[in-house]
Amino acid sequence: MKILILGAGKVGGTLAENLAQEAFDITLVDGDAARLQELRDRLDIQTIHGWASHPDVLRRAGADDADIVVAVTSSDEVNMVACQVCYSLFDTPLKIARIRSSTYMTRDGFFDSEHMPIDVLINPEDVVTEHIVQLLEHPGALQVLDFAEGRVQLVAVKAHEGGPLVGQELRFLREHMPNIDTRVAAIFRRGAPIAPEGNTVIELDDEVFFIAAAAHINAVMGELRRVERPFKRIVIAGGGHIGMRLAKTIERQYAVKVIEFNHERCVHLAESLEEAVILHGDATDRDLLLEENIEQCDAFCALTDDDEVNIMSSLLAKKLGVRQVVTLIGKPAYVDLVQGGEIDIAISPQQATTSSLLTHVRRADVARAHSLRRGAAEAIEAIAHGDAKTSKVVGRSIDQVDLPPGTKIGAIVRGDEVLIAHDNIMIESEDHVILFLTDKRQITAVEKLFQVGLGFF
Repeated sequence: MKILILGAGKVGGTLAENLAQEAFDITLVDGDAARLQELRDRLDIQTIHGWASHPDVLRRAGADDADIVVAVTSSDEVNMVACQVCYSLFDTPLKIARIRSSTYMTRDGFFDSEHMPIDVLINPEDVVTEHIVQLLEHPGALQVLDFAEGRVQLVAVKAHEGGPLVGQELRFLREHMPNIDTRVAAIFRRGAPIAPEGNTVIELDDEVFFIAAAAHINAVMGELRRVERPFKRIVIAGGGHIGMRLAKTIERQYAVKVIEFNHERCVHLAESLEEAVILHGDATDRDLLLEENIEQCDAFCALTDDDEVNIMSSLLAKKLGVRQVVTLIGKPAYVDLVQGGEIDIAISPQQATTSSLLTHVRRADVARAHSLRRGAAEAIEAIAHGDAKTSKVVGRSIDQVDLPPGTKIGAIVRGDEVLIAHDNIMIESEDHVILFLTDKRQITAVEKLFQVGLGFF
């Protein structure tokens, strides 16, 4: 599959890095020759230096035979024009664009083949905001992922002292919770994956990924760590695009305070938000945080556009008594350095955006795909098609499916029914099968597993 990525910034570079590992034919276009050279030295990709929306540049990049164009430059307008050029001149099958301005989104029918031919719209601020909202709704979770339109969730938690299951074998989970069905999809211990079996013992600080029906998530979390009180008071550091979107989304559910350094932005926030309290000041100011009773707050979300400010304000808030800190970090190298210490959760906006794009580049019929652990693992919602003759999964029980190494089936969604994976469950055509892969090198094998034979057609 040939994929054309326009824009070599943080999102474009991260996407190229993820996809290059999977043997896609990647061409990256950008106007920064030094940045292209840096990526070309590290990755097995082609690069084209030039303006991403110019027809001659796109032709040199191979747009005439590309399967997908992903326009993720820093300009909405360049992204839109590039998609229009690829549609009009090169008939590119799938056009994906990052659009950040909400002004364009308010026009119904604007993004269609008659006006602006973009097939998939990606808004990084929306992606990150949704991610944080899920974390606030599930105190103590490191990551919360939706599948099957929210009916099933995959959640990552760190096993803490006091959790009933800590120090116990996994098979005791069913005894603890006889009325709730769940499955542990993976365990990461000291950064390395462990295949979960019935006799696997959960240890302190294990990162446990489990899957369950959405209604049962908080109950299962209580088995792995002390039950957390629901969040009530939230402080947001930074009133930029993401901070404002988050405040607007949650201000009716929580008591929200926003700390913003720029006075003009504070005025804009005060006019735009209805219930949130706007504070003009520096999020790294210890006296300001103490004045606002930071020790009584449940969560501190550092969402400025400065990594260092986010990290320092998060460390300060944690030291002063905040229960949980969520930190936005733009430099991928910083994420691994800070998460798991005093900072509870570090969010990479480019990884979150890349995750939302993966669904559209998978070769099988994939409804959702999520990148996990900074791209090292992946969770996929694949749709089974065909019959016992044309499919390698349909008509077979889970224990009969030849899964690649490091791959687990976590759940099956059949219509409105959620079936947590057990060996004797039969897979039927049109089932949504949710898989967890601890080794992304097995993606191609999983895709082939869900592709139907020619006899089906």
